[in-house]
Amino acid sequence: MSKKISLLSLQIFNTTGGIQKMVRTLAHALDALCTRNNWDFRLSSLYDDEADLMTQYVPPEKFEGYNEHVVKFIAKTVFRKYKPDVLILTHVNLAVVGVLTRWYNPECQIWLIVHGIEVWRPLSFYKKLILKLADKIVCVSNHTKQQMYQWHKVPLNKCFVLNNAIDPFIPLPATFNKPAYLLDRYSIRPDQQVIFTLTRLASTEQYKGHERVLAAIKNLKDLYPDILYVLSGQYDKTEGHRVKQLIADMDLSANVILTGFIEDGELADHFLMADLFVLPSKKEGFGIVFIEALACGLPVICGNVDGSLDAIRNGELGVAINPDDDQQLEQAMIESLNKPLDHLSRQALQAKCLSHFNEEQYIDNLEALLSAQTYKEQLTVY
Repeated sequence: MSKKISLLSLQIFNTTGGIQKMVRTLAHALDALCTRNNWDFRLSSLYDDEADLMTQYVPPEKFEGYNEHVVKFIAKTVFRKYKPDVLILTHVNLAVVGVLTRWYNPECQIWLIVHGIEVWRPLSFYKKLILKLADKIVCVSNHTKQQMYQWHKVPLNKCFVLNNAIDPFIPLPATFNKPAYLLDRYSIRPDQQVIFTLTRLASTEQYKGHERVLAAIKNLKDLYPDILYVLSGQYDKTEGHRVKQLIADMDLSANVILTGFIEDGELADHFLMADLFVLPSKKEGFGIVFIEALACGLPVICGNVDGSLDAIRNGELGVAINPDDDQQLEQAMIESLNKPLDHLSRQALQAKCLSHFNEEQYIDNLEALLSAQTYKEQLTVY
């Protein structure tokens, strides 16, 4: 039986973030799956313009960008003659579209993808309503699945775990030498040990743990006098000032580089430049950055209280620590720095990561979800 699948996004191409990366990969995977099965696929984005489309993910004829025209977006995605068999909402902020679709097209199967902190909180009327009306709640991690029950009492057999996958278009390294141009840019010696963190630095999100890494660097620089901490990611004015003040107060000016935003084209090279990736966060829905680091052969330390555990497969691919235990964090960093990976070990780590988080497996998991007609089948995809 032919299927019509419609994927709705808030924003996917004209900005970069974990959710945007996830939705781009999802769109590409769905397009490939629909092409393979001779199904129809369409992607719509509220905030993107059609000119923002990255055609490697989805061809132009399958994409509609509404450039912030909310009424037009709702009218065309809900009330048009094209009625999808499956409507996938990629964010809870699209709840109104899902509720209207249930009324206008009651035969349509509605999925809601939930990521992390956007649903780990009290929700408005329409957002709570879509949790009841949706046929499937697709969670990016087991932690998010548990949070859906704890916060909103969503039946666990209505929730399906679909871990994120590596973007098929991220350039992954075949060799593991530190890029000379980055060493030159940041004045780093090839033998210098580099700790790397990449995250959004927002004054409203004080849970990423980068300040704890700064404190660890302060304590470890006696053991490793040349240790360098590269802290990357876009930051707002308030958080930028706070971090810079922390660096000054801890006397870390010679040990910390605050890079700001990193272009996607340089992301893999920054992972190659580092010896260890550290992000002891408390509220990651999944943490795509962890699998990106691992796919570049970079060892990872993460927190053990959120979706990060899915990204490292409960310790198979990385080290999870209590993000509130500074001593545990320092000890994990010491153990990793004292046993640096050689090129073959980084290659093996890359291969192991890709064996679990590749797009082909992701497509197969999506197909399994589409084959389960109702949540009562209690299918869980890992």
